[in-house]
This record gives sequence, C-alpha cells and structure tokens, in this order.
Amino acid sequence: MDPINRGPEEYGHDGEGDDARQGRGTPAPAPAPARARVVRLVSGDLLVTVNPVDGSEIEPCPPGHEPAAPRPRTAEERAEAARAAAPPVPPGPAAPELPLLERQEERERLVGILGRGRSARLSGPAGSGRTALLDAVAADCADLAPDGVVRLSGHHRTPAELLHELFAAVRYAPDHRPGRTVLHERLREIGAVVVVDDLEFGGAALDEFLAAAPECAFLLAAGPDTPTPSADSHVEDIHLAGLGRGAALKLLESAVGRTLTDDEANWAGDLWFESEGLPLRFVQAGALLRQRDRLRVTPAEFDAFGALEEAFGPTDPEAAAAAAAAAFDGVEDPDVELREIPLPSLGEGAAPAALLASRLSRSAQTALRFAVALGGEVPHQAHLPALVGDTHADAALGELRACGLLSPVGPRYRLAAGVLTQLLAQGYEPDHAAAGRAHTVAQHYAWWVAHPSVTPERAAAESDALLAALSALVAGTGGDPETEAEHRATAVLLARAAAPAFAAGLHWGAWERALRAGQEAARLTGEVAEEAYFHHELGVLALCAGNLERARAELEASIGMRGVLADKRGTVAGRRALALVADLSGEHPAPAAARAEEPVSPPRGIPSLRGPVRRPAPDPFPTPPPAGAAGAAGPTAPSGGPGRGPAKSPMPAFPDFADEGPTLITRPDTEKGAGRPSLRGGIINGARRNLAAVGAGALLVAVLGTVVTLGATSGNGEDPATNRVTSDSTATDDSTDDGIDGEEQPAEGETAEPGTTGAATRSGSPSPSASGNTSTSNPTDPSSSGTPDDSGTPSSSDSPSTTVPPTTTTAPPTSPTTRPSTTRPSSPKPPSTTPPTPPSTPPSTTPPTTTPPATTTPPTTPPAEENSPSISASSSLGGPPAPGDATGTRTPA
Repeated sequence: MDPINRGPEEYGHDGEGDDARQGRGTPAPAPAPARARVVRLVSGDLLVTVNPVDGSEIEPCPPGHEPAAPRPRTAEERAEAARAAAPPVPPGPAAPELPLLERQEERERLVGILGRGRSARLSGPAGSGRTALLDAVAADCADLAPDGVVRLSGHHRTPAELLHELFAAVRYAPDHRPGRTVLHERLREIGAVVVVDDLEFGGAALDEFLAAAPECAFLLAAGPDTPTPSADSHVEDIHLAGLGRGAALKLLESAVGRTLTDDEANWAGDLWFESEGLPLRFVQAGALLRQRDRLRVTPAEFDAFGALEEAFGPTDPEAAAAAAAAAFDGVEDPDVELREIPLPSLGEGAAPAALLASRLSRSAQTALRFAVALGGEVPHQAHLPALVGDTHADAALGELRACGLLSPVGPRYRLAAGVLTQLLAQGYEPDHAAAGRAHTVAQHYAWWVAHPSVTPERAAAESDALLAALSALVAGTGGDPETEAEHRATAVLLARAAAPAFAAGLHWGAWERALRAGQEAARLTGEVAEEAYFHHELGVLALCAGNLERARAELEASIGMRGVLADKRGTVAGRRALALVADLSGEHPAPAAARAEEPVSPPRGIPSLRGPVRRPAPDPFPTPPPAGAAGAAGPTAPSGGPGRGPAKSPMPAFPDFADEGPTLITRPDTEKGAGRPSLRGGIINGARRNLAAVGAGALLVAVLGTVVTLGATSGNGEDPATNRVTSDSTATDDSTDDGIDGEEQPAEGETAEPGTTGAATRSGSPSPSASGNTSTSNPTDPSSSGTPDDSGTPSSSDSPSTTVPPTTTTAPPTSPTTRPSTTRPSSPKPPSTTPPTPPSTPPSTTPPTTTPPATTTPPTTPPAEENSPSISASSSLGGPPAPGDATGTRTPA
C-alpha cells in the first residue's frame, strides 16, 4: 500500500483521496516557489552572503563566523579529487589503445627534473602529444612528493585562479577563499608535483605563480603562442617535435587495428611529410581508414532489423556500405562482398575533420554541430540526450573521441586542435543555425543550473560550455532584431542563474565572466533591473579582490539604477557595500560645511528670505542719507545708524562669507595655504558691491520716507479731518452739516483705542475719512468709510465737527527695508481720484529684500518735529493742503 498515492482498489472509492486532498473539487493550491539558494562564504576577512534575489551582501566577518583552519586532505580525498579532475570515460565502444612512441627520452628527463625539485615547461605545436606525455610523467611521479600529484587545467585560467585551485586540491577548507596573504602562507606549506596543462601565461606572471609555492615542483605544458618564462625563472624548457616516419606508421597501424597495405603505407608516408609527423594527424588518419573499411562492406545481411538505417539514416543501394559492422574491419570473408572505396586524398588526410564528420552517426553529427556553435566547447555527456533529442546520444561523445575530433581539457572535452577551423572553412554550420543551437544550449543550461539538485561544484565543472553559450548569444549574428533580442534575453536569464552558482562553487573567474556577459546582454536588451544586479555583483567581487576603486564605481552605478527603479532592498544592499568600501579605503565623509564641492547656503540665510540686512561691521565709507529720509527713519533708528536695526557685533561669526547679493549659494573658497582674511580686508575686498547695495538701499529708504512724509503733511483743504482733538479743544455731540453723526465706528478690521488722542485739524466742512486711505475725496462728499462712534472727546472749534478716536495706524518704517503698510478701505465705493503724484526724486529700482509685514503696531512715541501734522486714520494722502489748517501740538501718549 502506498500511503501517498493510493490506488483505486483501496476501500472501493475511486479517486476519493484525490478529491479530499484538493478540497472536494476545488483546484489544488499552487506549489510554493523554490527557495533561493543562499550560501555564506568567507573571503579573507569578509563574510559574503550570496543572495541570488537582491544581490550578494558583504560585511566584515563577525566573531564566531571565522572558518576553521584548513587541514591536509587524506589520501582517499586526494584520489577522489584526482578522479574528479580527469575527463570522464565516454560510453560506447572503447577507443583503441595508442602507444607513446619516441617520447621515452623526454619522459625520463622530465621525471629527473621533477625529482630534483625543479620545474619544467613542455612546449610544442598543437597535436604533438603534450597531454599524453604529461599523463605518463604524472604516473611516474605519483609517490614523489608528500602531497602527491595535482592535475590542473590552465585553459582560460589566470595565475590567481590556479593558485586557489591548487590550495583547494591539497587543503580541505569548505566555503573559504583565503585572502592573498593567507593564501601564500598556506601554499608555502604544500609539497606536491603540480602538472598544469594548456597554460596560457608566462613571463612575470609565471614567475609570480611559481614563487607562490616554493616547495612544489611544476610541470607545465604550453602551446607555441604562449609567452616564454623569464630568463631568471629557473624553468627548463623542453620542446616536443613530430614523430619519425617509422613511428608514425606504427601509430597509424595501432589506430586502424590491422596491418597497412602498400597503398595505405605510401599514403601514410605522404601524410607524414605533409603533417610534419604530428601524432594527432595519424590518429585521425586511422579513423579515416576504419570508416573506409566499413564502407567497403555491404550491411544487408547484418541489418535485417534496420538498426543501422535508424542510426545512420536511409541509404540507397549505392551507399549501403556506409553502415558496415565494425567487427569485419580488415577481415577477408568470402561471404562478404567488398566494395572498392578509394583512399582519401592528401588534402583530406591533412584536414580530415569534414570528411570524418560526414561519416558519423546522426547523434554524433548533431553533437558536433553543438560543439561548433559553442566555439569548440563540448557539453558534458549527461546533457547530450536532452540537447540532441536522443536517449542514446551520450554515446556520441565516445564516437567523436575515437575519431580524434575531441581532446581532453581538464575534467571535460573540447574539439581537437584545428577541427573547428576546418569545419568552419567547409561551411559545416551556418551562422544562423549556430545561433539557434547556442540559444537551445543556453535555455537548457538556464533550467539546469537553477535546479535545486544541481550543486555549485557541478555547475562550476560545466562553466566553460555555459560561458561559451553566453558569449555566442551576446555577440549575436546581426540577423533578425527580434530574434537577437530573444537570444540576449535568454542570455540574461542564464547569467542570472549561473552567476550565484559559480560564486558558491568558488570558481570566481567564471563568476566574473558570467557577470560581465550578463551585464552586456542586459544593457543591450534594456533590462535596467538586471543590469543593476550585475553591477552590484561586480562591485562585491571587486571588493573581495581588494580593488576598491572598481568596487566603488560598480556599486555607485548599481545604486543609481536601483534608485530609479525604487528598488529599496537592492539599494540598501548596495549602500551597505559602498559604506564598507569607504571604511576599507579609510575615507570618512567630512562635514557638509567643509566640503567645497557641495552647495552651501550663506551662514546668515538667503538674503531674499531673511529679515533686515545685517552687515558684519559698519560700513567703512558710509553714504549720507538723502534729504527727507531722516524724518521717516528717525523715530525707529537705533544708535548704530539710520535704518540699521539693533547694533551688530564688531566681529561676525563667519567673516569668510561676504554678502554678494541674493544669488550667493556656494561658499567662496580661499587659496590653498592662505590664512583667514581680516575683518577690514574682507570688507574692502567686496566693498564695491557692498557700497553699491548700501547706497541703493539708503536711496530707497529716503524715497519711501519722502513719500510717507508728503502723504502725512498733505491734507484735504476743503474737507479737513475733524476726528482729532487737542488739549485746548473738546469733542461735540452735535451732528455734522451733512447729516452724518458726529461719532464714527472704527473701520472693519481696526480697533479703537479710547486713550489715544491726536492733533486736531480744522476745516470748513467735516470730512471723516477711512484709515489708510491714500486717495483724495471730494470736499463736498464725505468718505464712505467713516462710521459713527459712540466714544468722542469734547473739543472746541469754529464750526461743528465730529471726531472719532484714532484707529490702528501704520507705524513708520523701522528699517530701510521695511515698507509701511496700509489698510484697504472697507467702503464698497472705489476711490474717486488717482493715486498721489510720485516725488521728484525717482526711487531706486532695487526691490526690497523682504516682504512687508502684514500688520504693524502703532508707534508709542509721536513724531518729535514741530509743525508736522499727525499721521492718523483720518488723514487723506494726496490732497491739497487746506488753507485754514491748524498746526497740531504734541499730545502725550
């Protein structure tokens, strides 16, 4: 009985369990999304949390999270690591065993050099048998060093990557990537024979690589294009040449598995001369002869069930020998009819890739096309059934290997030297078809690498093929724009899924290449969020490597993009990493007032928004005020000067900040090395502008004071104010001539002060006016703003008049920049005359620096000058003075 998936025979209820689990017919809840794989690593003194969602987080390693001390690997662990570093044995028929010919001298010499603790470099052209010789020497030196033999691949590897791989192969330190200093200390303790194939660097980089592990003996293999070691590196260089004619023929017989005929031997002699005895050419020539033997046999009686036709495709009678059985290669059987198949030409023998590919099975041909689309990288055999669409496609790897089309590179295979060039020259895979196959590989890898069952170590082992698919999609072929956009979007998905796996697998060289390819693909497709993620990861990687400037640039780019997208969590992660960069670089942000590159407001506020102007000190060259200004500014001017406000401190708080006008928004910088200027020097340096501003302000104050004074002294001769009483006059209770009550109510918005009296004016006809009225009224028409008031003061006059208590008036200006305010009349009747005539002296065009206050308090002290009328609510500005006006006298408050 299965407790999870119950069958219909249980309890006699078919499907009842399914309905119960799904809530009686309701759709089953959607499965929860797979949790993101978060890995915590220690890189040097930093703790890195690989977060594939918002970006990795980095911080100083807190106490209690330090990794354990690395320990040496046991013999069993080293053997397991050696098996993982070797290429897998492909399924299918085994390839023939090939002997190592004419390499005994080089083999013994290399073993002797390594036995003395020295290093050697093996060089030679591609296909000269360097890898086979390295395998033989590594087997001879298995017990030579205490840490054994370590096999590394230098294909697309930097010196730093190889050093970290050497450390991981000898020491057990999970989730720990030591810093440069600690790494070199640990490598000095390692004593092993290090075999590096396909080395791609030399010169000073090679010297640094060898010096990092002084107790190790290195055996290096490099191609002819690799830089040579420096003169003082103490590395012996051994060059491999081609095989002799006899050794080449013997190798060809071993590859074919039989004795060569005379024609075949002559053909092999010409091939030896053409290929300069390279062993790879004779391995491929042996595959050509084996295929020729199959073509010579008719498979009719051996393929009754159509197995060969299914594998090789339908054939006509003339080409039926294309699927002959391998068991009859080279065997003369009277029951088997042999066909005459000519030998390959000399050109086909020297470049046999196209001819070999044309005689492969369908699965092998498809796998070869995928390798061509990936630039020579071959996916692991476990991926071939899904890519090819054949459950037995994993055997295609063995078929390609037996034909000499593949060569081992570390734990995997790639196309042998020259094969890719030969296939592209023959037009084996068009560009558009190659782009489609690369897109298929990328889609497969994007699904595979994100699967929870795939460990980071497996993803790192498949990094070369995965990065090849990324590069092919990002580069594009210049075809259909929609297709190109789709391919690059797939590249973004693949890089997004693979980059965290490479980081967790400590393969940081592949991590960096995946991030850069993904960033370029995201930029081309316009995916800003993904591009910001790649910039963030590149910044974290640069921070782990100690490249602080690069880390700052990448993190700032990421923060800017995520700020535009309102990605709060990503922005916070980026800012944390950027703060760590500033901390590690020793930079501490200065106060805002001390940073000249940032805008700094004036220390006393923006001039256009502050109150009365405050200068650091009295002007060294004061400007005399114009005539008439003293009367307006006199009542409120303090001892410091007319219209200046309260007295200032002789030394300002910020002497370096001079008032340059309302547009000053940045701090003026002083020259480097110069001291702080003195008070007098700072004022004199900007005296021209300051004096001009002061003069303009004084002129404006004078003009405003003149206007106010003229308005106060000018009265209505025909309708004098009758609401003022003096000490020798009293108010009357009689009504005015025009029928208006002798007492007025205060205007709307004004308050009556019964204790305040003013100077009386006499007129032939009473004409009460509203407070603050700046227009003249008709002598026969009383102002409509006056209202009767119940409180009056008795006064003596020649004619009956009515008086009202003075209402709240506008105080004289207390500073040069304060404009006296007026109260809008409450009468619905508009003013009947035009505004007063402006004075003869034109006012300055400089506007006041402050907005006039809405209301001001009445002056507590009346004007001290004689023969000046009182400024009251009943004064009418702009009218001609009355001939019979009486002079007001000072009345105590």
